[in-house]
Amino acid sequence: MIKRSFFKSSYLPYLLILPQLIITLTFFYWPALQGLIQSFHLSDPFGMQSRFVWFYNYIELFTDPLYLRSIFITFTFSLMVATVSIFLGLFIATMASRALKAKALVRTMLIWPYAVAPAISGIMWLFLLHPSYGVVALGIKRWLGVEWNPVLNGADAMVMITMAAAWKQISYNFVFFLAGMQAIPKSLIEAAAIDGASPFRRFWTITFPLLSPTFFFLSVMNIIYSFFETFGVIHTVTQGGPGGSTNILVYKVYQDGFVGLNLGSSSAQSVVLMTLIILITFLQFRFVEKKVQYTG
Repeated sequence: MIKRSFFKSSYLPYLLILPQLIITLTFFYWPALQGLIQSFHLSDPFGMQSRFVWFYNYIELFTDPLYLRSIFITFTFSLMVATVSIFLGLFIATMASRALKAKALVRTMLIWPYAVAPAISGIMWLFLLHPSYGVVALGIKRWLGVEWNPVLNGADAMVMITMAAAWKQISYNFVFFLAGMQAIPKSLIEAAAIDGASPFRRFWTITFPLLSPTFFFLSVMNIIYSFFETFGVIHTVTQGGPGGSTNILVYKVYQDGFVGLNLGSSSAQSVVLMTLIILITFLQFRFVEKKVQYTG
């Protein structure tokens, strides 16, 4: 028999969700609506006067080589961060799922980096890889003879911010992969081992297919993370440099809007950025999810 609860007042459910609705409307939908409206206006630097210009800001964006380059940089950066963080998270989860001494302590230590703020992660990697005082950078130059200089070399700077952004996200991916592995029936793994399957074959034919829902979820979340939540890393490490080589879309919105005070262009960039992430997420659900194997 199913028991159901009923509110004595028909207004009580709406009253309970009212605070959340107010917060969501105030801090999410209202700013988004204002940004959309502002993207069709040209404003003075202080936002005191504005003029409706239809799609002028969008036309200016897509005829600007710097903005088109920023789109390419963003896609490259997000793909690198997602790939590195997902596969390293999967590898670490595979190792940590084995029977080890102090297993709980090891897993806790592996989760901790996710608590580090993106800005702190960026500063830490800057201290490691800065060409003047970075311990790792000085070691690379002394022992390998490689001229590592992310201050002047755009490729080196991209590698550095990718490492900083991916390092923080590895723990997030590790938690989900570990939980997914623990949900796989051990009888399947044991049966494959009895049949003589090697550890790699057991992982590739049993564990990995059963982790496909987790893999799909993390691919979506890591792309979103790379597009939006890496602002702190960029701001503390490269500020979009050198020469705009790490100037991803979310940082360009900040540069044009808060530094350059071009409010119309910045708002249009925000709309484009949101549209891109919605489109990418839709394509992932439309085409990638078909290959996901859900188990009942």
